[in-house]
Amino acid sequence: MAPYAAAIDATDAELVARAQQGDRAAMETLLGRHYERVHTICRRIAGNEADADDACQEALMAIVRGLDRFDGRSSFRTWSYRVASNACLDEMRRKNRRPVPRDMLPERPDSGPGLDAAVADRLTLDDALPRLSEEFRVPVVLRDVAGLDYAEIADTLGIPPGTVRSRIARGRRQLAGMLGNQVPPGERQS
Repeated sequence: MAPYAAAIDATDAELVARAQQGDRAAMETLLGRHYERVHTICRRIAGNEADADDACQEALMAIVRGLDRFDGRSSFRTWSYRVASNACLDEMRRKNRRPVPRDMLPERPDSGPGLDAAVADRLTLDDALPRLSEEFRVPVVLRDVAGLDYAEIADTLGIPPGTVRSRIARGRRQLAGMLGNQVPPGERQS
């Protein structure tokens, strides 16, 4: 079996071990496997594509530089999301860019040819997320976009799980208000 094919079939833990020993194919596979989620986290935290691209690039470089310090106490996925979140926040601070609150959200785009309700809802959510403070936006993104559980988010952000729950609940409530009192993302109607 070719080394690249073996890397594709490997678990994250196996790829990490091989990458820590200098296996470039393992590193490339690992980064490729997690790129989309890392970029999505950066885009949702930064609020725009240009800053997200810069932050994602910084996050990937930080992952490569810091992989030798990754000790496996958490999953690689959790660790990479923590690195991405921190890289994104650092990039925004470095550039002194903050999401600019808008007086009003644009109306939800009408569904039409090529634009279904789910896409319109996502566009509206993408517009609302930057209006949340960093304190609430990051945990909401890690939960509702990255799919991390509360313990993983607590580990990623270095805060207690109860604080994570509180920030997510408050962030979702604020989003719901911005979106016209719709059910917050990730919460079901009774």
